[in-house]
Amino acid sequence: MSEPEAMIAGGRAGPARGIPRRDGPIPAVPGGPAAADPAPVEAWVELSHGRTRYLRVGAGHPVLFLHGVGFTDGAESWSRAIRHLAPSHDAIAVDLLGWGDGDRLEAEYSFAYLVDFVREFQDALGLRSCDVVGHSMGGWVASLLAYESPQRVDRLVLVASGGTATRPLGSMTRFEPPASAGEIRRALIDQRGHPDDAATEALARAQFERGRTPGRVEAYRRILRHMTDPVHRARYSTVRRLPMISAPTLVVWGRHDDVNDLELGRRTAELVHGSELVVLDCGHFPMTQATGEFHDALTRFLDR
Repeated sequence: MSEPEAMIAGGRAGPARGIPRRDGPIPAVPGGPAAADPAPVEAWVELSHGRTRYLRVGAGHPVLFLHGVGFTDGAESWSRAIRHLAPSHDAIAVDLLGWGDGDRLEAEYSFAYLVDFVREFQDALGLRSCDVVGHSMGGWVASLLAYESPQRVDRLVLVASGGTATRPLGSMTRFEPPASAGEIRRALIDQRGHPDDAATEALARAQFERGRTPGRVEAYRRILRHMTDPVHRARYSTVRRLPMISAPTLVVWGRHDDVNDLELGRRTAELVHGSELVVLDCGHFPMTQATGEFHDALTRFLDR
């Protein structure tokens, strides 16, 4: 791949609501670090809506990772990144409310509730503040958090982030759950840069089985109905909010992103004063399509 392009662009935490339970390490992910590297530990915490699952590994300054909107997305979307940071950071990837294996809400909600979910999660883990990394929808949520609660975000990393364009994606308005593990496997390989190997096949099977959990499709559809509403998307646009963000910010984008075009990345970087834009030779998933370059950019920024 070509060298990345980089440029410079123009409350207190409350008491824990539950005690995290660490159930043991999870297996290595496709294309991830060697098995000798520290494995993320699966843990659970009780929040106001119920139980929430997260992955945690390492020690040092805390870094919280927020995933995208895809039906199969979750904490595992960041498995490679949190393993990479483990030697020098307390790396945490959470299943956002409505994704993964945790409890769900019988309600339609999206941006505002998700941002407050992140604040409650920080409180429950005793994180007065931390670095925050968000991909796509997770970047939108991270941007809103940095705008609304600047004291909670030390440094901000926006990866192919949503928020500056209010149009909903076709994959959201025309959502149908995957029909088989093979369909998920093909998407992991063709769209997300996973290798064609047994580990990817195992991941696809696990994601397919998780998607068959009773009530999961219905809960996801409720989120999409709220999140694709033009009124809600315009109300929570990041365009007027990004210039107010005070946290040091890194913007990472794929040169060939066909979900959020590179021009949106340039605009995002221009709107966040003093931010740095890194453009990688990949599509919408830099963390799996250009893993090495993404890790280099992330580490350089967080270690400053």
